[in-house]
Amino acid sequence: MNIPELFAEDVFNDTVMRERLPKDIYKALKTTINEGKSLDISLANVIANAMKDWAVEKGATHYTHWFQPMTGITAEKHDSFIAPTDDGHVIMSFSGKMLIKGEADASSFPSGGLRATFEARGYTAWDPTSYAFIKNNTLCIPTAFCSYGGDALDKRTPLLRSMAALNRAAVRVLKILGSDATHVVPNVGAEQEYFLIDREMYSKRKDLIYTGRTLYGAKPPKTQELEDHYFGTIKTRVQAYMDDLNEQLWRLGVLAKTEHNEVAPAQHELAPIFSVANIATDHNQLTMELMKRTARRHKFKCLLGEKPFEYVNGSGKHINWSLSTNTGVNLLNPGKTPAENAQFLLFLTAVIKAVYLHQDLLRISVASAGNDHRLGCSEAPPAIISIFLGDELTSILDSIVKGETYHEAGRQYMRIGADVIPDFVKDTTDRNRTSPFAFTGNKFEFRSPGSKLSVAGPTTVINTIVADVLDSFADKLEGEKDINEAITSLIRETVKECSGIIFNGDGYSKDWEQEAARRKLVNYPSTPEALSHFADKKNVELFSRHRVYSENEMRSRVEILLDEYIKTIHIEARTMLDMANKDIFPAVTSCIRDYAESAKLASDCGAGAEYQTETVKTMSGRLGEMYMAYKALSELDESLDHYSDSQQAADFCRSVIIPAMEALRAPADELETLVGKKFWPYATYGELLFYV
Repeated sequence: MNIPELFAEDVFNDTVMRERLPKDIYKALKTTINEGKSLDISLANVIANAMKDWAVEKGATHYTHWFQPMTGITAEKHDSFIAPTDDGHVIMSFSGKMLIKGEADASSFPSGGLRATFEARGYTAWDPTSYAFIKNNTLCIPTAFCSYGGDALDKRTPLLRSMAALNRAAVRVLKILGSDATHVVPNVGAEQEYFLIDREMYSKRKDLIYTGRTLYGAKPPKTQELEDHYFGTIKTRVQAYMDDLNEQLWRLGVLAKTEHNEVAPAQHELAPIFSVANIATDHNQLTMELMKRTARRHKFKCLLGEKPFEYVNGSGKHINWSLSTNTGVNLLNPGKTPAENAQFLLFLTAVIKAVYLHQDLLRISVASAGNDHRLGCSEAPPAIISIFLGDELTSILDSIVKGETYHEAGRQYMRIGADVIPDFVKDTTDRNRTSPFAFTGNKFEFRSPGSKLSVAGPTTVINTIVADVLDSFADKLEGEKDINEAITSLIRETVKECSGIIFNGDGYSKDWEQEAARRKLVNYPSTPEALSHFADKKNVELFSRHRVYSENEMRSRVEILLDEYIKTIHIEARTMLDMANKDIFPAVTSCIRDYAESAKLASDCGAGAEYQTETVKTMSGRLGEMYMAYKALSELDESLDHYSDSQQAADFCRSVIIPAMEALRAPADELETLVGKKFWPYATYGELLFYV
């Protein structure tokens, strides 16, 4: 496999456009991509024809406007290129109008009240800044999705708006600093964690099929306590899957770079090289789709849920975020002497203030029923948002606040003690895996997002809150005579104001929760609590000010996310009830009968039957407990339908139904440890996590 030749062969990228488009058309399209200028329909016709010819040559028969509705996954409607001719034949045709605009039934996608059921018209609109590609013999055109009234019904539109806002604000600041940069983009790299389990075993678990996570399951004799899976030798079967996946991703231009075993058994990770935010979002959606599709071919099931199994780590999606200019500068690169790098320190301080002022929005951006099971556990940061800077940057900012000269510690070399191993330069600070928002050398890593979450939502929030602070910085700095003194003063004032958000310690400790409360940091432990604050006045004003979300769009998203949360819990509760009634109760009853018959037979023969008798008593007791919990959950689940208010229904799910589900699970999991293998109806944790 020649990877350089293979890479992006199914993408209508810059190389293909340069070869196939007239020079003036190519130049106009590049101006649109690089500067955000509109594209004339006459130019779109030429681009569409070239795109069609390229796609047909590569075997494509259809095209689709590929978009990202509020379902969190992608959507596509395929149309063939064929057009009838007068002589009864067809030609392959694709116009600029078809490229630029499509139509989808907007009422059939989540709208949160933005659209009435009978109002069906919605539009998909081409995003020329994200390359078209071929998937399954279909030309996929990345598009935005909006209602007839222009409201965003997708995740791409707000993301593009936030990128525009960030560009405007960052360029303002750079102009003040004397930079010749004219365009700034956020770059994103999304580390994707996932589980692979045997498909045959998966097919025996209703909970995994219906909900993506196990609702029952006793702790196996071994989990991850030996720490022998992380970075361990990759199983041959898994390696074949990874190789297949990499090739498909590379053909689509996805910069798949790193692969390894994660901490939990059967858990793995794939990480790409950075891309511009909207392209990175597309690539992550493609990655998740291909992960699932490729798994089927290798007789696996790929689980992207945040917490498929108790007792072992869940899966996250770490969003690495940075800013770069069209002159090739990473604005979050501290350089060799960060204490003297005013541009870096100013942008660093802007991010700190953005996170401090809008920590609530960052928490809200990762809120989901699945992620609630993960946040705060041993593998994920807590729900409380804080920033990790490390010792060096913290010391630099402290010296600015105190008005002191920072004395650099100097480069330190790592000397391991074995003569054959060369010395190497040691990083200036350690890493902190418990921090939700950590500076990691030349970027920030947002570690709170769950594994199946779209990159678009959190990135939209980060872009917007940083843009808002940069605008306020520009307002203060414009017109200042001594710009260096003004920058130093601004950094000093900002760090003093926002120092409470900086925390370099252990985010898992009980002391941190108390300390965070003293610092008056936001703490929303659950999704209903978080979502209730999305449309707060300050947040509506923020997003409206930067034209990222209208108030109606924000309130619609609250309704969509609350509805998703309620339905998720409702489905999980019904699945637990179904599994208990149809599978677990009969299995336990059969096992009890078997033990009872064995006890009678032993007694008739004059032998002891203590084991059988005690086991029957224990199982009967747990079965009774489970049945009472089953009845309680059944009644509570039915009462959920009585709530008309989404917030109240979500609160009821969180405070009442989830504890009732836990009460049903506890005796069932104990019964699993007592019931013989021939009776228990499901693949156990041991079988699921430690397949051969």
